[in-house]
Amino acid sequence: MATAGGGGRRGLILDRDGVVNLDPGYLYRIEECRFVEGIFALAAAFAERGFVLAIATNQSGIGRGLYTEADFAALMDWMAGEFRRHGVSLAGIYHCPDHPTAGIGRYRRANPWRKPGPGMLLQAAADLGLDLARSWTVGDKASDIEAGRAAGVGTLVRYDATAPAVERREDVWVVPRLADIVVLLEREEGMRGG
Repeated sequence: MATAGGGGRRGLILDRDGVVNLDPGYLYRIEECRFVEGIFALAAAFAERGFVLAIATNQSGIGRGLYTEADFAALMDWMAGEFRRHGVSLAGIYHCPDHPTAGIGRYRRANPWRKPGPGMLLQAAADLGLDLARSWTVGDKASDIEAGRAAGVGTLVRYDATAPAVERREDVWVVPRLADIVVLLEREEGMRGG
């Protein structure tokens, strides 16, 4: 399903841990949040070109009982405020607290929203009127890329700080810096004539 919601808007769907913020493992405390270098410049570059921005993140820490939905919501409210402080609005924040084997109680289940499933991205497309074939997703794990591919996202980008250089691996761009994604966007916009 390449287009959802009947809309034609382009979206940038970001993974959270490892892309928006450094990933210490099960982040939920504001005071422990450290943003990845270049995230706000990246978000601004896409927003300036009319992209709708959203975050889609697996959050099995909730399902494992390590923190609560309220803890997650408080961190994300603060994080959305940091984006606004940098002139960028997040149109949607999607998360999946479930885990098929490590979840506790009602959180112990398979869920198509959990990456590599495409559920969160398809929901974002439906809610925000995105044309996924014209959208981008950025993740740092194979499951992020698999979710984007399964949802029909047109441009898949894997952020890997250990990559030696920007390179194309099959249908995925691999970049060592978030700033490299802005260069890819500018190149694409130039090829399309703006």
